[in-house]
Amino acid sequence: MSDRLKILVKEKLADTGVELLREHFDVDLGDSWSDDEFRARLPDYEGIIIRSATKMTEEYIALGTNLRVIGRAGVGVNNVDVPAATRRGIVVANAPQSNVVTAAEHTMALLMSLARNVPQADASLKAGKWERSKFGGVEVYEKVLGIVGFGRIGQLVAERAKGFGMRVVAYDPFVGAERYKDLGVEKADTSADVYKVADFVTIHLPVTPETKGWLNAEAFGQMKDGVRVVNCARGELIDDAALQAALDSGKVAGAALDVFPSEPITDYPLFDGYPQVVVTPHLGASTAEAQDRAGVQTAEQVIAALTGGTVTTAVNIPAIAAEDMEVLSPFVPLCQKLGKLAVSLADGSIDGLELEYFGRIGDRDTRLLTIAVLQGVLTGHTEEEVNQVNAPSIADQRGIEVTETKRATARDFNDIVRVTVVSGDTRQRVVGTNVGRLNRPHLLEVWGQRFDLQLEPNLALFAYSDVPGMIGRVGSTFGEKGINIVSAAVGRTADDEDGTGENAVMVVTTDAPVEAAVVEEIAATDGFVRGRAVSL
Repeated sequence: MSDRLKILVKEKLADTGVELLREHFDVDLGDSWSDDEFRARLPDYEGIIIRSATKMTEEYIALGTNLRVIGRAGVGVNNVDVPAATRRGIVVANAPQSNVVTAAEHTMALLMSLARNVPQADASLKAGKWERSKFGGVEVYEKVLGIVGFGRIGQLVAERAKGFGMRVVAYDPFVGAERYKDLGVEKADTSADVYKVADFVTIHLPVTPETKGWLNAEAFGQMKDGVRVVNCARGELIDDAALQAALDSGKVAGAALDVFPSEPITDYPLFDGYPQVVVTPHLGASTAEAQDRAGVQTAEQVIAALTGGTVTTAVNIPAIAAEDMEVLSPFVPLCQKLGKLAVSLADGSIDGLELEYFGRIGDRDTRLLTIAVLQGVLTGHTEEEVNQVNAPSIADQRGIEVTETKRATARDFNDIVRVTVVSGDTRQRVVGTNVGRLNRPHLLEVWGQRFDLQLEPNLALFAYSDVPGMIGRVGSTFGEKGINIVSAAVGRTADDEDGTGENAVMVVTTDAPVEAAVVEEIAATDGFVRGRAVSL
């Protein structure tokens, strides 16, 4: 009987990946197994590789009593219960780079097909028609490509579009200005700035509550007449009814779609009667090279996990010494919240982060805390899921410069964390600490004012002139809107650092999210300078 470790490849994997695994382990292929057989044999394996069909739930992870690594041959890990695996000490690794080139190339394939009517002409000729005049297209040379979402895939699309002689304008506040310059791409301050100049628009955003339906009636209304739209990212990013209306009116001359709100789908409203719409059945990652790359990358990670190597794409294991982890881990939630708060208050693109750690934590390996800040800053704003392993590389790829300052002493509190978001010439700083036996996160400074307030999931912040009655006006408006205030704190100084006269800041926590419109209504009244609603 072999003494080598055993690996189960539960779904179809490229032969190159399987052969690489067999150089190190005994490998079984289980893509044809029934669920009963899978359950019965799962305890035999130290490692398992899956794709998207297998769900590694807490139940299955518990059955895998010898599992040490789960490999996901693809980008997402939403079909793996990562917390359950982490509790069991099981490494979870994916292949986040496997399909970025393929997705970028398919975006360009759809863009060119849209410009030159390739699918329509192909279907016509094969139907026995010769209709040259019907399918005249447009050149992409010297046309403007607008990219909304400038992460890995968006940047690869930009490089390829520039090869066609296109002018590229992109919007993504979570990419540093220097990165745009490096790629020769014009940086837009808002998505509307992209729409008003673009002949073609392609979207590469993650799906979040904020981005769902990003291309809606308002967005299409801001675009040039005759614009062409490409979506190879996620179907939920486009408001289908708005796109259909824009096509009917001629505002949008054509659309190319690889993704849809629900999949598989064969009765989409734009499939019939819209010859100017090009569609493919989610082929963005479907190339032999991408499948091969996913298999090899995942196999490499599984081998590293089981042979003492470095698992570079692990989603659940930061390499921090145990003694440092004991001191630092209570500060991870604080750092995530400060990162999210700082970036929510920042205006403009994120060029850099300045992180300062004071006290006991400043005498430790603070990489874990820096990663936590990056997770707070980046989560929900990138194509890939941000985790403790990939956060630094995502920031680097987006041109966000991260600097750390550490000092083993702190004033007023045992430990202090400062997070400053750099946007061009402006800086947005927030400061916090943990308080008490339960390490509850507290906010100590925002908008240049100091106070001490326990951080809750929902905040509303106001800057205003320090005159009587301002706090009452906020309370009255919240009461009228049915918003319950949990706590509040005010910071005030005689003179503001920036000389604007904003010499008081109020932070209010509530038991439910505050709509931005409510904060804007208050901020628009006399004496108030600005306001912001934030959910952490």
